[in-house]
Amino acid sequence: MVVAALLASVQMAAGQGGMAPADSARLEVAVDSSAKHIVLMVGPFHLVDRSGEDTHAHSGAGHDTPVYHFDWPIEGWLRGFELEVVDGQGNVLPRHIMHHMIMVNFDRRQLIYPAAERILGAGSETADYTLPKSIGVPVRLGSDLGMYIAWHNDTGEPIDDVYFRMALEWTPRNQMPQPVSSLPVYFDVNLTVGGTNTYDIPPGRSEKSYEFTLPVSGRLLGVGGHMHDYGAEVRLEDAESGKVITSLSAESDAGGRLLGMERNLFGVSGRGKKLEANHRYRVVGVYQNPTGHTIDLGAMAHMVGLFVPDDLKKWPALDPTDPEFQKDLASLADQNSKIMQMDHMPATDEDDHGDHTQEGDDGE
Repeated sequence: MVVAALLASVQMAAGQGGMAPADSARLEVAVDSSAKHIVLMVGPFHLVDRSGEDTHAHSGAGHDTPVYHFDWPIEGWLRGFELEVVDGQGNVLPRHIMHHMIMVNFDRRQLIYPAAERILGAGSETADYTLPKSIGVPVRLGSDLGMYIAWHNDTGEPIDDVYFRMALEWTPRNQMPQPVSSLPVYFDVNLTVGGTNTYDIPPGRSEKSYEFTLPVSGRLLGVGGHMHDYGAEVRLEDAESGKVITSLSAESDAGGRLLGMERNLFGVSGRGKKLEANHRYRVVGVYQNPTGHTIDLGAMAHMVGLFVPDDLKKWPALDPTDPEFQKDLASLADQNSKIMQMDHMPATDEDDHGDHTQEGDDGE
């Protein structure tokens, strides 16, 4: 039984000024206390057909929706999700038309990058997942969260009345014993805070990497990955010894189209992978491009995991005045100040406008 429901009629302002016209998608948030689910429903969207276009080159140009803000409605831990794409009658639509979605926690920063926490992400290749009850991501009641979606309709015809539905599973504060608090950690080979993380794929085999250190030691419980077509592998290495800590292989069809990514959950059967503070690590993305030409902005490679810090107090505090953090906020706000030109057309209700805009792709 749904015991609480919040409706956020998201009317995104352009730079805190007037409204930019776009379609009339809205976010509804409902709390199902019996099932321990928070259900997000966003729509309706009208998606024009983009068959024959390069999915990732298009998404690399930007996101298709603005950021839809909502207040996290419970005190407890996030521990899983199920998502689907449906029409207005609840009929299931092809899930792959959602290229990716990202959920942002504006009240906590990332471990490595001075940007708002990306608390959850899913690509078209990402399977639904629920953590064991012994693990969860702590989220405070009233935390400012937001989500956005990148669409790519390649079905051969336009689709009207499209909704994105996600059920978030949560653990209440009074559960005993309480879950181990784990936080998202993000390793990207090409992240620019406030910019894009897509990059060109040269012909043949290529690697791109990024080195970093952590401000606090802890245990990595598991990781998933995200790549684009022709992706082969993303891996995490000890940059000082060269040892591979974990590697995720991409699953592709005969033409190189990405079908899925491996997921490693070493914390389920053990204590996870130990990572040390102030030690150099490296994330590496590997592509195999058989086309004979460079694919502009065709690549993305990152690893997203759950990290249990040895001392949560050493997690870097969010500094709203940090110029890099301000760049991140500006890039997200910029999605709300542009008129969507590519995947969306005005909804049938011409008197009810929201905003659908684009920015650089940092899908997880």
